Amino acid sequence: MTKIADIRAKTPDELQTQLLDLRKEQFNLRFQRATGQLEATGRVKVVRRDIARIKFVMSERKRSAPVQPKN
Repeated sequence: MTKIADIRAKTPDELQTQLLDLRKEQFNLRFQRATGQLEATGRVKVVRRDIARIKFVMSERKRSAPVQPKN
């Protein structure tokens, strides 16, 4: 489980990379569950919450970014 302070300390590129890795892991876990090979059932919940934390921080940064005036 990733702590929110650790996520906030990362750059946007690092967050994007971590989000991509977590989504790949989530896909693999779903595939394992469907085929009956999933052993670490708690990992699904942890990955889902980590994805939500990263998306929250990314949207938080997007909302707090200064608005660019349109010309």
